[in-house]
Amino acid sequence: MSSDTDHRSSALARAAALTGPGGRFELSEAEVLGARLPVFTHRRRALHEVLHESAAHAGREYIVTADRRITFAQHAAQVASLAQVLREEYGVGKGDRVAIAAANSPGWIQTFWATVSIGAVAVGFNAWWSAREMAHGIANAEPALVVADARQSAKLAGCGVPVLSMEDDISRFVSARPGAPLPSADVAEDDPAVILYTSGTSGRPKGAVHTHRNLLAVVEYHRLNDALLREFGDPLAPEDRVYLLTLPLFHIASLHNLAVPRLATGSRIALHQGSFDVDAVLSMVERERVTNWGAVPTMAHRMLEHGGVSRYDTSSLTAFALASAPSSTEFKEKLRRALPFAKDSLVDSYGLTESCTAIAAANPQELAAAPGTLGRPVVGVRLEIRDPAGEVLGEGEEGDIWVRSMYNMLGYWRDPAATAEAIGADRWLRTGDMGQVREGRLYLRSRRSDLIIRGGENVYPAEIETVLAGHPDVRECLVVGFPHPDLGQEVAAVVVPVPGAALTEEALREYAAGELAYFKVPKRWRITTDPLPRNATGKVIRRDVRV
Repeated sequence: MSSDTDHRSSALARAAALTGPGGRFELSEAEVLGARLPVFTHRRRALHEVLHESAAHAGREYIVTADRRITFAQHAAQVASLAQVLREEYGVGKGDRVAIAAANSPGWIQTFWATVSIGAVAVGFNAWWSAREMAHGIANAEPALVVADARQSAKLAGCGVPVLSMEDDISRFVSARPGAPLPSADVAEDDPAVILYTSGTSGRPKGAVHTHRNLLAVVEYHRLNDALLREFGDPLAPEDRVYLLTLPLFHIASLHNLAVPRLATGSRIALHQGSFDVDAVLSMVERERVTNWGAVPTMAHRMLEHGGVSRYDTSSLTAFALASAPSSTEFKEKLRRALPFAKDSLVDSYGLTESCTAIAAANPQELAAAPGTLGRPVVGVRLEIRDPAGEVLGEGEEGDIWVRSMYNMLGYWRDPAATAEAIGADRWLRTGDMGQVREGRLYLRSRRSDLIIRGGENVYPAEIETVLAGHPDVRECLVVGFPHPDLGQEVAAVVVPVPGAALTEEALREYAAGELAYFKVPKRWRITTDPLPRNATGKVIRRDVRV
């Protein structure tokens, strides 16, 4: 019986052959934004190259939904038509921002490819944002236009920017210019391509800027993983894999690590639309013979509660990953026992919006050998654990997680102060998370201090506290997370009213709902006349606050 060490040694040897001199995925050093970083030697330089190459997959299917099937050839022609309309009718050019405020759909993906292929910047707005949050996104990104579905359009009334309808305009534009040439643009590798927003630690969402280099590096990372699977005898060719897309396209899990690389590999995307529904999703797994699925723990938890997974044929599903939120060793073991497709295929990973893809990943062998680990740094990533002074710590010591790679974001859009705080000398990214490394494996100890992760969505208390503090009857407030069996965490608020005010939970909830996305609105409230506990410097002692 082979050991974990044997498996690891073999994997390292095969990876070294692929990434070493002369290998298909050869790594070499290059200067990136003033730092020397390992990069893929045989990489593409602009995202439109991926679109052009995708035409070779022709009649194979790129996107399938419950009622649509789009081949690679059809997708390329539709993107070409849309790109020409954006250029000629709306004047969108290099560097202009095109915001997408919509739920998942083929049109979302087509708008993305049309935008980046003409050198413009695709801006993913969170489809759950409130009108206030949408207004902040507009003010920050200053898009040339917004593509919105019917639900989001109402939040954009009077935004001062042209708003195109996903259902009507985009549906017409993808066939308006038959025979349009495939778009391209004269862009540099480190030009912005995408902006995705993270919840703001200081009260406002921040736009993480990802470059053509970042996304194309992610493409090569996924190609390398596919090649390693073949090296280990996987019978499925990459183009024969089917990827289930259930997470929002305004997250890196679905956009950077699924929709983008699968256009490059010729694989099929099974796109689930609408809210998560166990029966609908498992029906799609059965019907489309899905092979790969990345889910948040909340989705996995709902499958456990459903109790009817065995009614569906999930035998095609050989890769099942947990993403976007931490999960316990006990929960993973429960999944292996209850879900047939998780037994030998469950993987876990650690990454951030700012890192574009996984920082570390743990395959089933790693999880079996070291329960609780998030795996080892992925190819091209250097990881260090540092103390508050920035000194590198040793084996097993706990500290701040810093990473450096070709995948790391350019910075935060129009926020030099936040960028300087996150990106240090030589392009090192401070994640804000705490962890330790033992025997080369990463273990996470805490996430970004006060961060709440609700159903895979990051929620920063400061943003909610800023909103609540704006209520005229609120003297002070504090927002924290509390455990939730399905979502992982929920949001709670402690509110101290101004003297004499008659605040109620209902009034506070209604006020918050008018300013925040629904998942940020506290579900538990405590209104108290007791002042919040503070230390000698006046900072609230969060651990002493009861919710």
